[in-house]
Amino acid sequence: MHAPDFDAAAVFVAANTRVIDRRRYARLFGGGAAAPVRDAVAAYRNDDGGFGHALEPDCRSPGSQPAAAEMALRVMDEADAWDDHLVLGACDWLAAVTPAEGGAAFVEATLAGWPHAPWWIPEEGHPASLIATGMIAGTLHARGLSHPWLDRATQVMWARIGTLTEPSGYEMFGVLRFLQHVPDRDRAHAAFGRVGPLIIDRKLVALDPEQAGEVHGPLEFAPEPGSLARGLFDGVTIKAHLDHLARAQLEDGGWTINWPAWSPAAERDWRGFLTVDVLRLLRANGWPP
Repeated sequence: MHAPDFDAAAVFVAANTRVIDRRRYARLFGGGAAAPVRDAVAAYRNDDGGFGHALEPDCRSPGSQPAAAEMALRVMDEADAWDDHLVLGACDWLAAVTPAEGGAAFVEATLAGWPHAPWWIPEEGHPASLIATGMIAGTLHARGLSHPWLDRATQVMWARIGTLTEPSGYEMFGVLRFLQHVPDRDRAHAAFGRVGPLIIDRKLVALDPEQAGEVHGPLEFAPEPGSLARGLFDGVTIKAHLDHLARAQLEDGGWTINWPAWSPAAERDWRGFLTVDVLRLLRANGWPP
C-alpha cells in the first residue's frame, strides 16, 4: 500500500485545523493525554447539555444539534477520552428534544437564522432520523451506557431496521453503527444479514476507487477489519480503496471532502477532521506495517 506522508499530515494539522482536531491528532498519534480532547469537546457544549457552535462543521449555529452531539460522543470514544458528565448531559438533552417515537431528529429548529449547509432542513413532523439515532445509539452501546433515551432509541432502530427496504447511504451509516455495537448480537447479525446486502443491491457503494463525486466507498461502510459490512467486499477491493485513500493526500499534507463545500469555514473544518480520521482509518487497517 502507498504510504502517505505522515510528516506532511502533521504539518497540515498544525497549520490548518481546529483545536479539537489538533488535540485528536496528538492523542491518537503523538501519545497525548485524554484530558485535552475532553476539554476541547467540552468547549462546544451548551448549558442545556447538548453541543453546537459548529462542532459539526456544516451547521454554524450555536444551538444544540443531534449531529453535534454525535460528533462529540464519537470523538471522546475514539480518543478514549470518555467523560460521563458530558455524555449523560448530552443524553438528557436528547431526551428533552426527542421525537414522539423516540430517537433523535436529523436537524433541530435551533439552526434558524444561522449559517448552515443547504441540506440541513428540519423535517416536517420532527421524525426520528436513522442517521442521527443510529450513530449516537451505536456509540453509547459501544460504551455500555444506560439511559432512558438510549432505551427508546434502541426500540426505534429495531423497528425501523425491520422495515428497511430503500435506505440512503447515509442512513446505512447509522444502521451499521447501531448493529455493530448493540448488545443483542444474535439479533444484530440476523438484521445485518437482511439489510447489509442492500448496500450492494441498491448500489449505495462505489466499488471503483477512482469514481468521482459524492460517492461512498467500501471503507465508509466497513472502515475496520472487524466491521460487520467488511464481508461484503473482497480483500482486493478493500486494498484498492485503502491504497487510493492513501494516495488522495494533497500537496499541503491533508485530505479533502468529496461533497459540496458550501462554506470556506466548513470546508476548512471538515478537512481537518477528515485528515485525522483518514490517518486513524489507515492505522486501523494495518498502516504503518
